[in-house]
Amino acid sequence: MEKIDCLGEFCPIPIMRLQKAVPKILGGEPMVLVTDHSCTVAAVRDFCGRNHLTYTADEVINGVWEITVSK
Repeated sequence: MEKIDCLGEFCPIPIMRLQKAVPKILGGEPMVLVTDHSCTVAAVRDFCGRNHLTYTADEVINGVWEITVSK
């Protein structure tokens, strides 16, 4: 499973990087986006809803989320 490291990056950068990974996701390879901005979790939720993808978000340590996106 590939990781997209977005630590320290503000929206829309994480969504733009996730958009580039959509072909791999649609091909069956889940992606894990790592972020330290809570607003990114909401942005990924909206992105997944618009693109018919599923996601799970886990706060792995205080203030850091791993968001797994799959088809």
